[in-house]
Amino acid sequence: MNINFTLIAQAIAFAILIWFTVKYVWPPLLSAIETRQKEIADGLAAAQEGKASLEVAAKKTTQQLNEAKQKASEIISQAEKRASEILEEAKHQAKTEGDRIILGAKAEIDQEVNRAKESLREQVSTLAIAGAEKILSKEIDKKAHSDMLSKLAKEL
Repeated sequence: MNINFTLIAQAIAFAILIWFTVKYVWPPLLSAIETRQKEIADGLAAAQEGKASLEVAAKKTTQQLNEAKQKASEIISQAEKRASEILEEAKHQAKTEGDRIILGAKAEIDQEVNRAKESLREQVSTLAIAGAEKILSKEIDKKAHSDMLSKLAKEL
């Protein structure tokens, strides 16, 4: 065998192998590589979009949290204001009710005082009449008269 022939045969076989590889093996490999590259690029783009949407969501969440805190503080201040209004209204109503009760009690006391005075007048008039009867029934004696008046005074 001749070395040149072997070398030429090997070169032809290698050329056929390269042609076969380029024609039938290389296109599916390139296609798979390109598909994989496209998938990786899409994944990276989706990750970037996800990161951007996460940042936007974080900003929205922070903004909504701040708004909620502000609304909560407004509600709390309104509740405190309403509570103070209710407290003032209750104080006013209690004062009005207290004044009304005091006026009623004073009127009742005045009525009791008037009843007591009337009762005392009746008793005094009864005693005065009784004293006058006793004075008139006895002799008009200064000493007896003054004793009777002192007894009458003690009874009053």
